[in-house]
Amino acid sequence: MLKFVFFTLLMLSVSRSWVVVQSCMLIVSFLFGLVYVGDFFVSNLGLGFGVDSIGYILILLSFWVTALVIKGSQKVDEVANYPSIFLIVNIALLSSLVLTFSCSDFLLFYICFETSLIPTLILILGWGYQPERLQAGVYMLFYTLFGSLPLLVSLISLYNLGGTLVFGLVPSISSGGLIPFIWYVCTVFAFVVKLPMFMVHLWLPKAHVEAPVAGSMILAGVLLKLGGYGLLRVCPIFIGVGVSVSWVWVSLGAVGGAIVSVMCLRQTDIKALIAYSSVAHMGLVLCGLMLFSWWGLGGAVAVMIGHGLCSSGLFCLANMVYERLGSRSLMISKGLMNFMPSMALWWFLLSAGNMAAPPTINLLGEISLIVSVVSWCKLSMLAVGILSFFSAAYTLYMFSMSQHGKYFSSLFSCCSGQVREYLVLMLHWLPLNAMVLKGGTLVVLC
Repeated sequence: MLKFVFFTLLMLSVSRSWVVVQSCMLIVSFLFGLVYVGDFFVSNLGLGFGVDSIGYILILLSFWVTALVIKGSQKVDEVANYPSIFLIVNIALLSSLVLTFSCSDFLLFYICFETSLIPTLILILGWGYQPERLQAGVYMLFYTLFGSLPLLVSLISLYNLGGTLVFGLVPSISSGGLIPFIWYVCTVFAFVVKLPMFMVHLWLPKAHVEAPVAGSMILAGVLLKLGGYGLLRVCPIFIGVGVSVSWVWVSLGAVGGAIVSVMCLRQTDIKALIAYSSVAHMGLVLCGLMLFSWWGLGGAVAVMIGHGLCSSGLFCLANMVYERLGSRSLMISKGLMNFMPSMALWWFLLSAGNMAAPPTINLLGEISLIVSVVSWCKLSMLAVGILSFFSAAYTLYMFSMSQHGKYFSSLFSCCSGQVREYLVLMLHWLPLNAMVLKGGTLVVLC
């Protein structure tokens, strides 16, 4: 199966037809999703590669979001803004993501993890909208590289200690003390930056605001999940140190998520608001991952999958508004329901998913995370309650500000929506709600 996948990626990178690439990506996504129907997982593919249940789910999410990215970026082909290079960059990014999620060796995982930064940077610098995209690219580059060198040193030290870097064979560091604590922080820091955690999150809103729709969709849909996936892999090695300092991560995740949720209420840029909401959701994911409980792990994976589909769809909607109005400001893009009434339905459905309303998979994941955090410490109920309340508040604020009110006076008419756009939004929303019917799979198999 993996040979078929990589052969398809190679053929797609050679192909120059936009329609062919779109069709092949959607077909590969569908076929890869059918593999799960038979409960078929490849545990060992050789050469340091292997796929387990969590890796499989994230690989499927990568294929699905990349297919929708190419479908939603039709304007790049229409205006002839280097469409062939755009396709090659997206497929290179997808290849690095697939390799990252199918690695079974820490050093190979580190190489593929850092490789995904290069196509993302090319997307932001090459197809971004404003001159500030250079600053956004530098922010993202230096924040990511600042945490990657300590991780490499930590992996080399783990190899010297145990003689292997294969998942499951690396010896665990169970003793306490200053040296294991520094070792633990150096290993985890690269992933909490990528997640991103509150206080190291400033690169994310800048990257989202300056990135094209393809960069925003794949950044929110898949790249943020690299941090959570990395924490899933390295935290069991330092379980002794991790349990003793878990209160630090839970405090940063819950309190930082609550602060960012309040910050969302003062945003006027739609993309900045959605980007800050990603930081709030990932703060709750960080809490679940650092508690070392099955409820926390299952809820974290469910929220990562649900957030990947939901936030990608919201960025796609924001881009549709930007293409028609030429602005992302909530002060200008008011009253959209008056001249784009059918698009208002998709705003409502994806906003409901962003606030974890039923029947989305986000609801299942957030219930699991809240149960795990509150059962760990009753005091955390306050921060989690504020986070949940304001996540609904800023989502309603975004929906009401954009859909209601008097529309922009210089706008007389515009296209209410194309079939391609409705297809992209439907393919975001359908799995987001359909997966809750099989939600136990995400929680149990993790």
